[in-house]
Amino acid sequence: MIEQFEMVAKAAGDSSRTRILKMLEADELCVCQITAVLDLAPATVSKHLSVLKLAGLVFQRKEGRWVYYRLADRPINPYALAILASVRELICEDGQVAADRERLQKVSAIPLDILCAKGVDGPRKNKTKSKHGSKPKTKREDDGNE
Repeated sequence: MIEQFEMVAKAAGDSSRTRILKMLEADELCVCQITAVLDLAPATVSKHLSVLKLAGLVFQRKEGRWVYYRLADRPINPYALAILASVRELICEDGQVAADRERLQKVSAIPLDILCAKGVDGPRKNKTKSKHGSKPKTKREDDGNE
């Protein structure tokens, strides 16, 4: 039992995953929408969602090309619903959560086929800097030979 609690606590204890949980309080979201709000690499968001799913905090469903996530509404993990209630109750006035809600409103207005196409092909705002200069590099440009 302690392992199940630890899994849920660790999953909810990461700030990016907590932000995802807060976004999902209103409704289910497509992975592309979550990725756009967090402004993280799709692989990073997928890893966070996988951790949340394994902990029993979120459920997923696939519809066509898109995968949607929503908060768990039945206990796969005996601690999941209590942790979700705590996150809902205790994290309300956070500036990052408020900014995410504002960004989510804008992102939700974009049709999924357009948003998801941008998410796959478009550059991210957070770019890594080269070790040898100040030109920012996208992940695609970085060949790992530095």
